[in-house]
Amino acid sequence: MEGLTTAQLAQEGGVNVETIRYYERNGLLPKAPRTASGYRRFSVEYVTRLRFIRHAQELGFTLKDIKELLAIRVKPGSSCSDVRRKAESKIADIDERIRQLQAIREGLHQITATCSGQGPATNCSILEALIRQEES
Repeated sequence: MEGLTTAQLAQEGGVNVETIRYYERNGLLPKAPRTASGYRRFSVEYVTRLRFIRHAQELGFTLKDIKELLAIRVKPGSSCSDVRRKAESKIADIDERIRQLQAIREGLHQITATCSGQGPATNCSILEALIRQEES
């Protein structure tokens, strides 16, 4: 039986062996056929699928999102517009996270501007601001 071993697949896909097992358990990768001696053998399509998963993760898709994208790909009657809606939804999620991070950044700038960086920590204006925020 031809094919890649688990270690070879992991190397080609840029992941570790445990990641492959995790993806199999969670339905992102189909179970690979086994040799007569019980070893799993993976076709080149598994490498493509692993790279797809990694790239989608790099773009912010969760494993749940990726599983849905993979399902859309093989679902009869699905279209490119289905995939586009998922991507647009991800863009909206990212935009919201960016807004939240910018607000956090601005808050940190404000409390950091009040600190001289000198004196004992017990009198630190940043720590005081954090305490006041907790009490609010």
